[in-house]
Amino acid sequence: MAKKNEIIVKDVAIKTISKDSIDYISITDIARQKNATDPNGVIANWMRNRNTVEFLGIWETLHNPNFNPLEFEGFRKEAGLNAFTLSPTRWIEATNAIGIVSQAGRYGGTFAQTDIAFEFASWISVEFRLYLVMEFQRLKAKEQELLGWTAKRELSKINYRIHTDAIKSHLIPEEITPAQASIIYAEEADVLNVAMFGMTAKQWREANPDLKGNIRDYATINELICLSNMENINAVLINDGVPQGERLVKLNQIAIQQMQVLEGNGNRNLLK
Repeated sequence: MAKKNEIIVKDVAIKTISKDSIDYISITDIARQKNATDPNGVIANWMRNRNTVEFLGIWETLHNPNFNPLEFEGFRKEAGLNAFTLSPTRWIEATNAIGIVSQAGRYGGTFAQTDIAFEFASWISVEFRLYLVMEFQRLKAKEQELLGWTAKRELSKINYRIHTDAIKSHLIPEEITPAQASIIYAEEADVLNVAMFGMTAKQWREANPDLKGNIRDYATINELICLSNMENINAVLINDGVPQGERLVKLNQIAIQQMQVLEGNGNRNLLK
């Protein structure tokens, strides 16, 4: 399934999708800058141009091993003639192109890979192309930032599993009920919460009644890095039989030291 997004370029919404690891931008939306009532006609005029056909063919040759060069050569020879017409669907079906895709439905239209979309935008307006490139780069930067945060959040969850396994092996008697076990798990989770954030999960919820999720969902990337390290260290301390109170003091000292490193040296972040 294609991943859908949207960027705003000069107060205009431009749809984007990601399909098979390729980013596409709606050239239908871009074409509306030239003709709001007939964007398909704008795209057709662009595609009948000889330079456009050659550009599309070269892109497909570089990126698409299943591209049909014989059909492309036929289009290239006809391009520019008065009777020549070329639609996105005809181009895709004849040449097995992947640089342009057509989507039906409410989120539909003609989409082009970013190189092709930027080329089309230049044909519409050089100024619009520059704004389009800037906003698309901003979108990808936000996606990378979110990906980094999500990866660290998932790492924290994995390490928490290691942490709870250590609790189960060393702190929970075999005879207790799951409800009793959950109380111990909560206590141990709060050892980390207090060491890292200075409050228990309950105290955080009481202080933030309008926020959804838990205290870790609102942590910074640096805090999640530190928390991930602390979970592993706490598991080792549990295995060594260190009492909970001593572990809390040690973990708090570790949290302070690691956060000073992560946030220090000119307030730099090791991960952004």
